[in-house]
Amino acid sequence: MQRTRNRKRRLITRPDVGSYWISFSDMLSSLLLVFILAVFFSIYQYFSLLDIKTRELNEQQAELDRTQIVLAQREKDLETAQVTLMGKEEEVASIQIQLQQQEEDLFAAQAALKTKEDEQAVLQLQLISQQESLASQEIRLGAMQEALTSQQRRIDELLGVRTDIIRELSQSFSANNIAVKVNEVTGDIILDSQLMFETGSDMLSASGQAELGRLIPVYLSVLLRPEYEPYVAEVIVVGHTDSKGSYLFNLELSQNRALNVATYCLQLPGLTGQQRDLLQDIITAKGRSYSDRILNADGTENMDASRRVEIQFRLKDSEMIQKMNEILKGL
Repeated sequence: MQRTRNRKRRLITRPDVGSYWISFSDMLSSLLLVFILAVFFSIYQYFSLLDIKTRELNEQQAELDRTQIVLAQREKDLETAQVTLMGKEEEVASIQIQLQQQEEDLFAAQAALKTKEDEQAVLQLQLISQQESLASQEIRLGAMQEALTSQQRRIDELLGVRTDIIRELSQSFSANNIAVKVNEVTGDIILDSQLMFETGSDMLSASGQAELGRLIPVYLSVLLRPEYEPYVAEVIVVGHTDSKGSYLFNLELSQNRALNVATYCLQLPGLTGQQRDLLQDIITAKGRSYSDRILNADGTENMDASRRVEIQFRLKDSEMIQKMNEILKGL
C-alpha cells in the first residue's frame, strides 16, 4: 500500500522535473563552491602551517647553528683544555722527575751525611786516642825533660871536668918545663915519633924513654887526682905512621909502637902502686897505620907530622855526651 502511495506521488510531481534538476545543479554548484572554498581554506591552512613550520624550522636551525657554534666553541675550549692538561701533565711529569731526582739527591746527601758522621765519629775516636796519646807523650816528655835536664847537668859537669883536666895538664906541664902541647878541645898529647922511635922501628929509643919518664908521671898526677879519677874511663895510646910502605906493615908498626909506649908507662918506676893499678885498668893501645895522616896546607902529606904517638883520655859516657850534644845543638 505504501508503495502505491509513493508511485502516486511520483506521478503527481513528474510535471516539475526541470525545476528539480535546476535545484540539483544549484546544489551541486553550491557543493562545488563549498568544496573549492574548503580546498582553498585547506591550501591556506597548509601554507599558513607551512609558513609556521618554516619559521619554526628556521628558528630551530638558528638554534641548531647557535648550538653548533657553542658546541664548536666548547670543542675548541675542550681542545685548549686538553692542550693545557697535556702541558700540566708534562709539568707534573717534569715535577715528578725533579722530585725523584731530589729524592735521590736527598738519599745521596743522607748517605754522604751518614758517611761524614761515621768519619767524624772515627775522627772523634782518633782525636780522643791522640789526646790520650798526647797526654801520655806529655808525661813521657816531662820525664824525658827531667832526664834531659839531668843529662845536661851531667854533660856540663863532664865538660867542666874535661876543661879542668886540660887546663891542669897545661899548667902542670908548663910548671915542670915539659915542652908538650895539649889539645885545648880534646886534651890529646902528641909525641914526636922521631923522638920516640928510630925510623921503621917499634923499640922505644933512650930519648923516648926519657921523654915518657918525665911526661907520664905529671900526666897521671893530674888525670888520676881524686876529683878527676871517677870520671876517667880510658887512657888510649894511639900509634900513627906516614904512608911509606904497605898499610899492613904500618898497621903492625903503629900497633907495636903504641903497645910499647903503654907497656913502658905501666913499668915506669916513678909511678905509685895506686897509680899503676888504676892505669892498668884504663890504658889501651891501638895502631891506625896511615889512615889518619896529617896534611899540609896544599893537601900533600906531612910525613914528619904523620909519624906520631898520641896519648888520649876518654871520660865515662863520653860517647853519650857527644850524641847528647848533637841532639841539644839540633833542638
